[in-house]
Amino acid sequence: MTPPTEVVVAALPRERSRVLADLLALTKPRVVVMVLVTTVVGYYVALPAAPEYGRLIALLIGTFLAAGGTLALNQYWERDLDALMARTRRRPLPDGRLSPLEALLFGGALTGAGLAILTIGVNWLAAAVTFVTFSLYLFAYTPLKLRTPLCTLVGAVPGALPPVTGWAAARDDLGVGAWVLFGILFLWQLPHTLAIGRLYQQDYARAGVRLLPVVDEAGRSTERQIVTGCVALLGVSLLPTLIGLAGHVYFTGALVLGAGFVALGARQVLAPSMPGARRVLFASLLYLPALLALLAFDRA
Repeated sequence: MTPPTEVVVAALPRERSRVLADLLALTKPRVVVMVLVTTVVGYYVALPAAPEYGRLIALLIGTFLAAGGTLALNQYWERDLDALMARTRRRPLPDGRLSPLEALLFGGALTGAGLAILTIGVNWLAAAVTFVTFSLYLFAYTPLKLRTPLCTLVGAVPGALPPVTGWAAARDDLGVGAWVLFGILFLWQLPHTLAIGRLYQQDYARAGVRLLPVVDEAGRSTERQIVTGCVALLGVSLLPTLIGLAGHVYFTGALVLGAGFVALGARQVLAPSMPGARRVLFASLLYLPALLALLAFDRA
């Protein structure tokens, strides 16, 4: 009698390098890199004096581990959904290359280690902000994706907290500058996420994910939200200069970048199309690092 396929697969020896590569894939390295960049910018902008390099290293390591662990736990939670979507079904869990228990233990260990390092090596406030990020992403945003289009707004909150963690690490407080940085990251995610949702609308619908582009099949509400997010982002992105965090070079650059982003969003709302949504997505991927680079270069 032939044993079930899954038993045969589980019994096969796995190459250590492949297992390590699959565990790394659970952490979504490209997303973690963005988290680290925004955290470091928040830290650098908030610095009142020379950096404490021991604290900075602990911030980087702790954030890396906590972010990677949170994303691994998210893949553990969403493994059944990922199996239904073409863009995610080849991930390690839905493809059967890792077991759910391996992902759960790996993600839990990374997250716990990251929070411990932040608490001991940075300060309790940075660790607390990171814990809130972990909790909102995993226990609010993830389950809401199957229930309401408002999940995009909820998910933008943990996505905007990394620079707040960096600020807390530098100053041991959460001043107005931290919340301006939060606002920039929060608003940036709206056109970025909605453009992704528009491009993969059918994939998300197949899995039952209730993003706005899935619920709003005609697309008008989605496109309006994209341009609204771009306009709001333009306004908030100018605040660092107005509150004394950055200089006039940053202000001019933020104005030009924001105006270009608004123009692309307006073009999409006037003539909705998949190529237009792809342009908005591509622009969002260029906009954020350019804006953060300007802020780091021209900080007050």
